[in-house]
Amino acid sequence: MAGRRIARRLALYSSAALIAYLSPAVAEPTQGQADAERFDCRQLADWDQPESPLEWFERSLWANHCLVFQARAVRIGIDGVRTLALSRDIRDGVEREVARFLDGPPVIFERSGGISRMSWSSADDEAPASPEGIARHVDQFYRLSLGNDERIANRSAVRLDIEPLDGMRFGQRLWLDAQTSLPLKRELIDDRGRVVETFQLTELQSPRLHEGGVLLDDYHEAPEPSWHPAWLPEGFVDQPADSDAEDPDRAVEHRIYSDGLSTLSLFVEPIEEGHERLIPGLHRLGISLAVVRHVVADERPHQVVVMGELPPRVLVQVAESLTWREAPE
Repeated sequence: MAGRRIARRLALYSSAALIAYLSPAVAEPTQGQADAERFDCRQLADWDQPESPLEWFERSLWANHCLVFQARAVRIGIDGVRTLALSRDIRDGVEREVARFLDGPPVIFERSGGISRMSWSSADDEAPASPEGIARHVDQFYRLSLGNDERIANRSAVRLDIEPLDGMRFGQRLWLDAQTSLPLKRELIDDRGRVVETFQLTELQSPRLHEGGVLLDDYHEAPEPSWHPAWLPEGFVDQPADSDAEDPDRAVEHRIYSDGLSTLSLFVEPIEEGHERLIPGLHRLGISLAVVRHVVADERPHQVVVMGELPPRVLVQVAESLTWREAPE
Protein backbone atom coordinates (compact mmCIF):
# COMPACT_ATOMS: atom_id res chain seq x y z
CA MET A 1 0.00 0.00 0.00
CA ALA A 2 2.80 2.43 0.94
CA GLY A 3 4.56 1.69 -2.34
CA ARG A 4 1.43 2.53 -4.32
CA ARG A 5 0.97 5.80 -2.42
CA ILE A 6 4.57 6.79 -3.14
CA ALA A 7 4.13 5.95 -6.82
CA ARG A 8 0.96 8.06 -7.01
CA ARG A 9 2.65 11.01 -5.35
CA LEU A 10 5.68 10.78 -7.63
CA ALA A 11 3.30 10.56 -10.60
CA LEU A 12 1.78 13.88 -9.54
CA TYR A 13 5.24 15.45 -9.47
CA SER A 14 6.12 13.89 -12.83
CA SER A 15 2.94 15.16 -14.49
CA ALA A 16 3.48 18.64 -13.06
CA ALA A 17 7.05 18.66 -14.36
CA LEU A 18 5.99 17.63 -17.86
CA ILE A 19 3.01 19.98 -18.09
CA ALA A 20 4.95 22.97 -16.75
CA TYR A 21 7.83 22.33 -19.14
CA LEU A 22 5.60 21.93 -22.19
CA SER A 23 3.39 24.91 -21.35
CA PRO A 24 4.89 28.42 -21.30
CA ALA A 25 4.30 30.65 -18.31
CA VAL A 26 1.72 32.56 -20.35
CA ALA A 27 -0.20 29.83 -22.17
CA GLU A 28 -2.76 31.99 -23.94
CA PRO A 29 -2.06 35.43 -25.45
CA THR A 30 -3.49 38.21 -23.32
CA GLN A 31 -5.07 41.40 -24.62
CA GLY A 32 -1.72 43.14 -24.30
CA GLN A 33 -0.07 40.50 -26.49
CA ALA A 34 -2.32 41.06 -29.49
CA ASP A 35 0.47 43.02 -31.20
CA ALA A 36 3.26 40.93 -29.72
CA GLU A 37 6.32 39.97 -31.71
CA ARG A 38 5.77 37.02 -34.04
CA PHE A 39 7.90 34.74 -36.17
CA ASP A 40 6.60 34.32 -39.72
CA CYS A 41 6.76 30.59 -40.41
CA ARG A 42 6.46 31.10 -44.17
CA GLN A 43 10.08 32.22 -44.37
CA LEU A 44 11.22 28.66 -43.57
CA ALA A 45 10.22 27.68 -47.10
CA ASP A 46 12.92 30.02 -48.46
CA TRP A 47 15.75 28.85 -46.20
CA ASP A 48 18.54 26.73 -47.67
CA GLN A 49 18.79 23.05 -46.81
CA PRO A 50 20.75 22.56 -43.56
CA GLU A 51 24.29 21.29 -43.99
CA SER A 52 26.02 21.19 -40.60
CA PRO A 53 24.77 19.23 -37.56
CA LEU A 54 24.06 22.49 -35.70
CA GLU A 55 21.99 23.80 -38.62
CA TRP A 56 19.94 20.59 -38.67
CA PHE A 57 19.34 20.84 -34.93
CA GLU A 58 18.26 24.48 -35.11
CA ARG A 59 15.96 23.76 -38.07
CA SER A 60 14.33 20.93 -36.09
CA LEU A 61 13.48 23.41 -33.33
CA TRP A 62 11.86 25.77 -35.82
CA ALA A 63 9.96 22.85 -37.36
CA ASN A 64 8.57 21.99 -33.92
CA HIS A 65 7.01 25.46 -33.80
CA CYS A 66 5.89 25.98 -37.40
CA LEU A 67 4.56 22.66 -38.71
CA VAL A 68 0.92 21.58 -38.48
CA PHE A 69 0.23 17.85 -38.57
CA GLN A 70 -1.43 14.76 -37.11
CA ALA A 71 0.54 11.64 -36.31
CA ARG A 72 0.66 8.30 -34.56
CA ALA A 73 3.63 7.41 -32.39
CA VAL A 74 5.05 4.74 -30.12
CA ARG A 75 7.00 5.29 -26.91
CA ILE A 76 9.25 2.44 -25.77
CA GLY A 77 10.86 2.65 -22.35
CA ILE A 78 11.95 0.46 -19.47
CA ASP A 79 8.39 0.81 -18.17
CA GLY A 80 6.84 -0.70 -21.31
CA VAL A 81 5.37 0.32 -24.65
CA ARG A 82 2.72 2.99 -25.17
CA THR A 83 1.08 4.20 -28.37
CA LEU A 84 -0.07 7.78 -28.86
CA ALA A 85 -2.11 9.98 -31.17
CA LEU A 86 -0.59 13.43 -31.72
CA SER A 87 -2.15 16.55 -33.19
CA ARG A 88 -0.68 19.98 -33.71
CA ASP A 89 -2.27 23.22 -34.92
CA ILE A 90 -1.62 26.97 -34.78
CA ARG A 91 -4.44 29.47 -34.31
CA ASP A 92 -3.99 33.22 -34.01
CA GLY A 93 -0.29 32.68 -33.47
CA VAL A 94 -0.80 30.26 -30.59
CA GLU A 95 0.60 26.71 -30.89
CA ARG A 96 -1.77 23.97 -29.74
CA GLU A 97 -0.58 20.41 -29.22
CA VAL A 98 -2.42 17.37 -27.88
CA ALA A 99 -0.88 13.96 -27.09
CA ARG A 100 -3.36 11.20 -26.27
CA PHE A 101 -2.27 7.75 -25.08
CA LEU A 102 -4.18 5.02 -26.93
CA ASP A 103 -3.49 2.16 -24.52
CA GLY A 104 -3.07 1.74 -20.80
CA PRO A 105 -4.46 4.41 -18.46
CA PRO A 106 -6.29 7.17 -20.41
CA VAL A 107 -3.87 10.10 -20.26
CA ILE A 108 -3.95 13.32 -22.30
CA PHE A 109 -1.24 16.00 -22.32
CA GLU A 110 -1.95 19.41 -23.83
CA ARG A 111 0.35 22.30 -24.64
CA SER A 112 -0.75 25.78 -25.64
CA GLY A 113 1.56 28.72 -26.15
CA GLY A 114 4.16 30.33 -28.34
CA ILE A 115 7.91 30.30 -28.87
CA SER A 116 9.10 30.51 -25.27
CA ARG A 117 12.34 31.91 -23.95
CA MET A 118 14.98 29.64 -22.54
CA SER A 119 15.21 31.55 -19.26
CA TRP A 120 13.58 34.26 -17.21
CA SER A 121 14.75 37.55 -18.65
CA SER A 122 14.08 41.25 -18.96
CA ALA A 123 14.06 43.38 -22.05
CA ASP A 124 17.69 44.32 -21.36
CA ASP A 125 18.91 40.72 -21.15
CA GLU A 126 20.27 38.66 -24.01
CA ALA A 127 18.70 35.37 -22.99
CA PRO A 128 18.20 32.80 -25.77
CA ALA A 129 14.73 33.70 -27.02
CA SER A 130 14.56 31.62 -30.16
CA PRO A 131 15.65 28.26 -31.57
CA GLU A 132 18.78 29.95 -32.92
CA GLY A 133 19.90 31.02 -29.44
CA ILE A 134 18.93 27.69 -27.88
CA ALA A 135 20.88 25.78 -30.53
CA ARG A 136 24.00 27.86 -29.83
CA HIS A 137 23.58 27.19 -26.10
CA VAL A 138 23.23 23.43 -26.65
CA ASP A 139 26.33 23.42 -28.86
CA GLN A 140 28.44 24.47 -25.85
CA PHE A 141 27.65 21.31 -23.89
CA TYR A 142 27.09 18.61 -26.53
CA ARG A 143 28.95 17.31 -29.57
CA LEU A 144 26.62 17.20 -32.59
CA SER A 145 27.38 14.99 -35.58
CA LEU A 146 25.53 13.52 -38.56
CA GLY A 147 25.03 9.79 -38.96
CA ASN A 148 23.69 7.63 -41.77
CA ASP A 149 20.39 8.54 -43.45
CA GLU A 150 17.53 6.15 -42.76
CA ARG A 151 13.81 5.74 -43.38
CA ILE A 152 11.35 6.45 -40.54
CA ALA A 153 7.54 6.48 -40.83
CA ASN A 154 7.92 5.94 -44.59
CA ARG A 155 9.93 9.17 -44.90
CA SER A 156 13.61 9.86 -45.58
CA ALA A 157 15.36 10.88 -42.36
CA VAL A 158 18.71 12.41 -41.40
CA ARG A 159 20.26 11.04 -38.20
CA LEU A 160 21.69 13.54 -35.74
CA ASP A 161 23.88 12.22 -32.90
CA ILE A 162 24.05 14.43 -29.79
CA GLU A 163 26.78 13.42 -27.32
CA PRO A 164 27.30 15.25 -23.99
CA LEU A 165 30.75 16.74 -23.44
CA ASP A 166 30.66 15.77 -19.76
CA GLY A 167 29.03 13.16 -17.53
CA MET A 168 26.37 15.53 -16.24
CA ARG A 169 23.65 14.81 -18.82
CA PHE A 170 22.28 12.17 -21.18
CA GLY A 171 22.81 12.02 -24.92
CA GLN A 172 20.30 11.67 -27.72
CA ARG A 173 19.95 10.42 -31.26
CA LEU A 174 17.45 12.26 -33.44
CA TRP A 175 16.11 11.24 -36.83
CA LEU A 176 14.90 14.37 -38.64
CA ASP A 177 12.59 14.40 -41.64
CA ALA A 178 14.81 15.23 -44.61
CA GLN A 179 12.09 17.42 -46.13
CA THR A 180 10.77 19.36 -43.11
CA SER A 181 13.42 18.75 -40.36
CA LEU A 182 10.62 17.58 -38.05
CA PRO A 183 11.90 15.02 -35.50
CA LEU A 184 10.57 11.58 -36.47
CA LYS A 185 12.39 9.53 -33.86
CA ARG A 186 14.33 10.14 -30.65
CA GLU A 187 16.51 7.83 -28.60
CA LEU A 188 17.53 8.89 -25.11
CA ILE A 189 20.96 7.49 -24.15
CA ASP A 190 22.07 7.37 -20.52
CA ASP A 191 25.57 7.94 -19.13
CA ARG A 192 26.40 4.24 -19.66
CA GLY A 193 25.54 4.37 -23.36
CA ARG A 194 22.24 2.50 -22.98
CA VAL A 195 19.10 3.48 -24.87
CA VAL A 196 16.56 4.07 -22.08
CA GLU A 197 13.71 5.46 -24.19
CA THR A 198 12.68 5.49 -27.83
CA PHE A 199 9.97 7.82 -29.11
CA GLN A 200 9.09 7.32 -32.77
CA LEU A 201 6.42 8.50 -35.16
CA THR A 202 4.91 5.55 -37.00
CA GLU A 203 2.61 7.60 -39.23
CA LEU A 204 2.84 11.27 -40.19
CA GLN A 205 -0.09 12.76 -42.08
CA SER A 206 0.96 15.43 -44.60
CA PRO A 207 2.79 17.96 -42.43
CA ARG A 208 2.39 21.50 -43.71
CA LEU A 209 4.06 24.79 -42.93
CA HIS A 210 1.85 27.22 -41.04
CA GLU A 211 0.81 30.09 -43.30
CA GLY A 212 1.33 32.84 -40.75
CA GLY A 213 3.13 33.86 -37.59
CA VAL A 214 3.75 32.25 -34.20
CA LEU A 215 3.84 34.38 -31.06
CA LEU A 216 7.20 34.92 -29.39
CA ASP A 217 6.77 34.60 -25.64
CA ASP A 218 6.93 37.90 -23.79
CA TYR A 219 9.46 38.71 -21.09
CA HIS A 220 8.52 37.61 -17.57
CA GLU A 221 9.67 38.65 -14.15
CA ALA A 222 11.32 35.79 -12.29
CA PRO A 223 9.67 34.81 -8.99
CA GLU A 224 11.71 34.80 -5.79
CA PRO A 225 11.18 31.54 -3.89
CA SER A 226 12.66 31.21 -0.43
CA TRP A 227 15.23 28.68 -1.71
CA HIS A 228 17.59 28.06 -4.60
CA PRO A 229 20.00 25.31 -5.68
CA ALA A 230 23.54 26.39 -4.88
CA TRP A 231 24.84 23.98 -7.54
CA LEU A 232 23.60 23.07 -11.01
CA PRO A 233 25.42 21.37 -13.90
CA GLU A 234 27.10 23.92 -16.13
CA GLY A 235 24.71 25.35 -18.69
CA PHE A 236 21.48 24.70 -16.78
CA VAL A 237 19.41 27.87 -16.41
CA ASP A 238 16.15 28.71 -14.68
CA GLN A 239 13.13 28.29 -16.98
CA PRO A 240 9.86 30.22 -17.14
CA ALA A 241 7.17 27.96 -15.68
CA ASP A 242 3.84 28.26 -13.94
CA SER A 243 4.72 27.54 -10.31
CA ASP A 244 1.06 27.47 -9.22
CA ALA A 245 -0.06 24.55 -11.38
CA GLU A 246 1.15 21.56 -9.42
CA ASP A 247 -1.29 20.74 -6.64
CA PRO A 248 -3.88 23.31 -5.49
CA ASP A 249 -4.23 21.55 -2.14
CA ARG A 250 -0.53 21.67 -1.29
CA ALA A 251 1.88 24.62 -1.04
CA VAL A 252 4.33 23.19 -3.57
CA GLU A 253 6.96 25.42 -5.17
CA HIS A 254 8.25 24.19 -8.52
CA ARG A 255 11.20 25.38 -10.60
CA ILE A 256 12.55 24.03 -13.89
CA TYR A 257 16.17 24.15 -15.07
CA SER A 258 17.43 23.22 -18.54
CA ASP A 259 20.48 23.36 -20.77
CA GLY A 260 18.24 23.55 -23.84
CA LEU A 261 18.06 19.78 -24.27
CA SER A 262 18.06 18.12 -20.82
CA THR A 263 15.71 19.24 -18.06
CA LEU A 264 15.35 18.81 -14.32
CA SER A 265 12.45 19.80 -12.06
CA LEU A 266 12.81 20.80 -8.43
CA PHE A 267 9.84 20.68 -6.04
CA VAL A 268 9.81 21.96 -2.46
CA GLU A 269 6.85 21.74 -0.08
CA PRO A 270 6.40 22.04 3.67
CA ILE A 271 5.62 18.77 5.43
CA GLU A 272 2.35 19.22 7.29
CA GLU A 273 1.18 16.95 10.07
CA GLY A 274 -1.02 14.18 8.69
CA HIS A 275 0.18 14.68 5.09
CA GLU A 276 1.90 11.87 3.26
CA ARG A 277 5.69 11.89 3.10
CA LEU A 278 7.80 10.28 0.43
CA ILE A 279 10.58 7.98 1.56
CA PRO A 280 13.96 9.76 1.25
CA GLY A 281 16.30 8.31 -1.36
CA LEU A 282 16.31 7.51 -5.08
CA HIS A 283 13.05 6.51 -6.80
CA ARG A 284 12.35 5.53 -10.41
CA LEU A 285 9.25 6.57 -12.31
CA GLY A 286 9.41 5.30 -15.87
CA ILE A 287 12.64 6.61 -17.39
CA SER A 288 12.77 9.52 -14.94
CA LEU A 289 14.60 9.37 -11.63
CA ALA A 290 13.58 11.28 -8.52
CA VAL A 291 15.69 12.09 -5.46
CA VAL A 292 13.74 12.80 -2.27
CA ARG A 293 15.18 14.60 0.78
CA HIS A 294 13.62 15.82 4.03
CA VAL A 295 15.19 19.00 5.39
CA VAL A 296 14.41 21.56 8.07
CA ALA A 297 14.37 25.19 6.93
CA ASP A 298 12.80 28.28 8.45
CA GLU A 299 12.12 26.09 11.50
CA ARG A 300 9.80 23.86 9.44
CA PRO A 301 10.30 20.41 7.87
CA HIS A 302 10.26 20.39 4.07
CA GLN A 303 10.18 17.72 1.40
CA VAL A 304 12.54 18.23 -1.55
CA VAL A 305 12.09 16.31 -4.81
CA VAL A 306 14.53 16.64 -7.73
CA MET A 307 13.37 14.84 -10.89
CA GLY A 308 14.76 14.46 -14.38
CA GLU A 309 16.29 12.27 -17.05
CA LEU A 310 19.82 12.82 -15.75
CA PRO A 311 22.50 10.71 -14.01
CA PRO A 312 21.44 9.94 -10.42
CA ARG A 313 24.53 11.55 -8.90
CA VAL A 314 23.60 14.84 -10.60
CA LEU A 315 20.10 14.81 -9.10
CA VAL A 316 21.54 13.94 -5.68
CA GLN A 317 24.04 16.79 -5.83
CA VAL A 318 21.36 19.30 -6.82
CA ALA A 319 19.12 18.11 -3.97
CA GLU A 320 21.94 18.34 -1.44
CA SER A 321 22.91 21.85 -2.58
CA LEU A 322 19.50 23.40 -1.87
CA THR A 323 19.95 26.59 0.14
CA TRP A 324 17.36 28.79 1.80
CA ARG A 325 17.60 32.54 1.36
CA GLU A 326 17.71 34.71 4.44
CA ALA A 327 14.37 36.34 5.16
CA PRO A 328 14.46 40.16 4.90
CA GLU A 329 14.45 41.93 8.24
